[in-house]
Amino acid sequence: MELLTMAFWTALLSIVVIDLVLAGDNAIVIGLAARNVRKEDQKKVILWGTAGAVVIRVIATLLVVQLLLIPGLRLVGGLALIWIAYKLLIDEKKHDISAGNQIWAAIRTIIIADAMMGLDNVLAVAGAAHGDFLLVIIGLAISVPIMVWGSTLIVKLTERFPFIITFGSAVLAWTASKMLVEEPMIHSMFTSTVLKYAFELVVVAAVVLVGLRMKKKKAEAAKAQAVGMN
Repeated sequence: MELLTMAFWTALLSIVVIDLVLAGDNAIVIGLAARNVRKEDQKKVILWGTAGAVVIRVIATLLVVQLLLIPGLRLVGGLALIWIAYKLLIDEKKHDISAGNQIWAAIRTIIIADAMMGLDNVLAVAGAAHGDFLLVIIGLAISVPIMVWGSTLIVKLTERFPFIITFGSAVLAWTASKMLVEEPMIHSMFTSTVLKYAFELVVVAAVVLVGLRMKKKKAEAAKAQAVGMN
């Protein structure tokens, strides 16, 4: 596609819009993962996590046709994302862990989560780019600053409003449920719109309720241990 043509700018605008819409979920993943590291390390986690996520997104977009031909890919990705949503909900800040391990664990979580979430979305980006690698790169480059800003904002908000953590996990669980219902291997089970939405609701509710219950148990156990030590 030739540069500076109407077709080029239209395609670029489409990709930017798609990327910005997707940046909401990505910002939640990055923000929730970064909250578990020390304040002085959060920017490092956000920048490296975002960089890794963008590289994965570029590669996945360019290989989308081949990726989506793999049977069960959405199923595996959806299940993995459910686990990540649950872990992000119950994990607490643990500053006694070595900084290096904690930082790389958060960056790894961001990259894996984005890879899983991106599988359903890269097809739209690839379609808008019409196979033009330059368009994909430019579109992602424009969306990265907004993704980073959004995740930084989420880190700050979770410190003041803890319920955002629960909301973020619910969003991830919902994304996972959509991946599952669109998996070709089991898609025929969700031909009914009511059944489809009911399944998505059950997945979200299960992750949130089980996660909050486990989080409460962990808090009670920690409190009991602290009392016992005293």
